[in-house]
Amino acid sequence: MLIVMHHHATKEHVDQVIAAVESMGLTAEPIPGSLRTAIGVLGNQGYVDDSTIRTLPGVRETIHVSKPYKIASRDFHPEPSVIDVSGVKFGDGQKPVIIAGPCSIESEEQMLVAAKEVKAGGGQMLRGGAFKPRTGPHSFQGLGVEGLKYLQQAGESQGLPVVTEVMRIEQLDTVCQHADMLQIGARNMQNFDLLKEVGKIKHPVLLKRGMSATIEEFLAAAEYILAEGNPNVVLCERGIRTFEKTTRNTLDLSVVPLIREMSHLPIIVDPSHATGKRMLVPIMSKAALVVGAHGVMMEVHPNPALALCDGAQSLSGEHFFELMKEINHLLEFLGYQK
Repeated sequence: MLIVMHHHATKEHVDQVIAAVESMGLTAEPIPGSLRTAIGVLGNQGYVDDSTIRTLPGVRETIHVSKPYKIASRDFHPEPSVIDVSGVKFGDGQKPVIIAGPCSIESEEQMLVAAKEVKAGGGQMLRGGAFKPRTGPHSFQGLGVEGLKYLQQAGESQGLPVVTEVMRIEQLDTVCQHADMLQIGARNMQNFDLLKEVGKIKHPVLLKRGMSATIEEFLAAAEYILAEGNPNVVLCERGIRTFEKTTRNTLDLSVVPLIREMSHLPIIVDPSHATGKRMLVPIMSKAALVVGAHGVMMEVHPNPALALCDGAQSLSGEHFFELMKEINHLLEFLGYQK
């Protein structure tokens, strides 16, 4: 339930409503806004009798929210969120963020070269996988903690914040020591124990959509993190599984404007994993920005032909430079400042 206060409601009025909600054994979450204050009611398992609350001084109306995601919704949080990752900001009013780097961290030298290419091309964040959830058990699984160190060093050398995937609760402390942002991959989108633990810390989180997840399930997964107290969530569309086999997945660009209407959380797009084809990454990156994505995450490798993971969908440094020139022209056309 959402309790909307009159614009002239006083702090005493708000405190009185909060006390009434808590007396019902529920949690009250004040939501300040530019025009009015609202109070979100959390913890109920069903319908909340609002007859007493509606008569309290300062209450304008009560709205029953039936969605499985509440804190993530525009109903509870009408103002768009801006998520700061070590100075790089995701959200409305911000220039779209370009995250780039190899799928897997393979060596110290590879990461340093990749970081230089990402920086020179105009990327704002560096990506790289140290722990790799692969479809087959015999595929390269990543360098683990050693890879995290290479990623951190490469990012620091170029002044780029870094993002990497965490797969298990036991990895959280270690990954947080080396990464500015935690990635929850598509296969872990509904690993609810992991989501809860990530929610207990304030580290920024990049939450990828599961390959078979509906939009409602996607936002409900984000709700697990938000409900534990971590508001720093950025969503990522990375393609969903359909009957089509020509591309790796089917890139659902319609999710971007839908999420922007349904939720206050920023959303970016990963065209590399969505399409699985290098030739499609540039055009789908630009398409994502046209439909309103707050950023793009793409795979860039110093030598895609020798990549241990996802070489077929990775751009070379040269291709990344050319794409970034096109993206910068597009962003100027869309009204973003240089």
